Amino acid sequence: MANLVDEEFGEITIRTSHRSRHIRLSVAPDGRLRASLPMFASSRSLKKLIDTSREDIRDMLQTQAPKTQYEEGMRIGKSHSLIIVPGAKLHTKRQDLKIVLSLPDQLTVSDATVQNEIRGAMRAALRVEAKHYLPRRLATLARHSDSHYEKVRFSHASTRWGSCSSSGTISLNIALMQLPFDLIDYVLIHELCHTKQMNHSQDFWRLVEAQDPDYKAHRRTLKQHNPTI
Repeated sequence: MANLVDEEFGEITIRTSHRSRHIRLSVAPDGRLRASLPMFASSRSLKKLIDTSREDIRDMLQTQAPKTQYEEGMRIGKSHSLIIVPGAKLHTKRQDLKIVLSLPDQLTVSDATVQNEIRGAMRAALRVEAKHYLPRRLATLARHSDSHYEKVRFSHASTRWGSCSSSGTISLNIALMQLPFDLIDYVLIHELCHTKQMNHSQDFWRLVEAQDPDYKAHRRTLKQHNPTI
């Protein structure tokens, strides 16, 4: 079943599950609606649930919406900015180092559908920045610490800044490009140290401290940031 596009709530991600007995709606970390359906449920049933629950869905979206609100001129990542122009149709495009949002008269930038449109373009811009910067910086820090990893992959759905698998794959959240450079380095060093110690023992933290003497302050500061885009 393809994703459903609702006139009010925009694109709704649909997942089917053998375990689902009822249609359930929830809010994804990026603020979009998602639906969990039993294997043989129809899109008509989902549409009916949405139409009869709009007030409840609005309340749920407002309560669980991401805290970040995107506005004109906002800095995105290390090099992008958001520009808003009048337009007949809601859409975004990346032009040089700008994310250009075309905004129809009947919408405002604070509307959920507009925020979701911006968020999608933001993810694309951060992925470009992450692929350009993070692998090179990770390789530099690995050489300095004599660390070895197999490959790097990128994500944005996770609530974690990074992770390291037992096979040596380091996963990095593209939201890292929203952090100051010293906090980016802390996360990269943290994951590189996991290539030597797959735990958070005293030996692990000694490895981290050897590469980042201010890691305790960086660790505290990082908790004030959220990797959700």
